[in-house]
Amino acid sequence: MHSFISPAQAGGISAIFPLGTHLSCYNSDMLIHDLRHAHYFTAGDGTTLCEWLHPAREDNHLHITYSLAHAMLRPGEASRPHRLRTSSEVFVIMGGEGTISVDDETAPVAPGRAVYVPPGAVQHLRNTGSEDLIFICLVSPPWRTEDEEVEQALIP
Repeated sequence: MHSFISPAQAGGISAIFPLGTHLSCYNSDMLIHDLRHAHYFTAGDGTTLCEWLHPAREDNHLHITYSLAHAMLRPGEASRPHRLRTSSEVFVIMGGEGTISVDDETAPVAPGRAVYVPPGAVQHLRNTGSEDLIFICLVSPPWRTEDEEVEQALIP
């Protein structure tokens, strides 16, 4: 059975928290990142993304064994083929449509689909639709620069 209290009873905590807000309630820490305040950049593979949660980039110690990113490709864009040598990756498609290639296999992706990519597999996404392809990337163990290899040749 859960007991719930109002925000006013919890010390007046508001409903919307800025990026990196840390809440301490009942001897536990809560960390909330709001995508509306996130810093997006172009990753080495060409996707536009923000690191949503990464244990190495937080002020407090996150007890997670993965990193989480929010990413997108605009219509007609594709990520460059790349691999994570020791990490697996899961893509959760949230919007748009496209294809994902993992080694020698290619499959369509659309909202509601999750795709597992094993460590060492060459992968890339392509937006084949007319809207942004929006997806979440979960990498375990957490993403590290030295673990990623990006193919130098452009996708045809």
